[in-house]
Amino acid sequence: MSIDDALHGTTRLFIDTAPLIYLIERHPVYFPVVQEVARRIDGGALAACSSVITLTEVLTLPLRLGRADIAAQYRQILMGSRRLELAPITPAIAEVAAEIRARYNLRTPDAIQVATAQVYQCEALLTNDDSLKRVVELNIVLISDLAN
Repeated sequence: MSIDDALHGTTRLFIDTAPLIYLIERHPVYFPVVQEVARRIDGGALAACSSVITLTEVLTLPLRLGRADIAAQYRQILMGSRRLELAPITPAIAEVAAEIRARYNLRTPDAIQVATAQVYQCEALLTNDDSLKRVVELNIVLISDLAN
């Protein structure tokens, strides 16, 4: 599937954790896909947001490994980008996340990601987490589908 087909009709895209890891760490298979999505966001063709849960998830390993350089790159993208909004967890998001967890039996962090995407009116969620394909409330776009 092409990026154009997968994101057709999308004006606001939620970015899950994996795409950021693939971008910063230049994943050998997925980097070209996430680089193209980042180019579209930087160019203003797509609005983007992510959750503070993403910040927690991307910082954990670099901090454990003492890689302040990589942690700084993640912080720059998530907190320093004028084109990507980093959403806090609010009571409204927590309520929607509980509904998502109940409906789809997702882990709490995943439910918070989906809920944030919904509350922030994203039409699509970019991820590589196949378990999120169960969610029908928004377009779940798997990077692995775009890399083929």
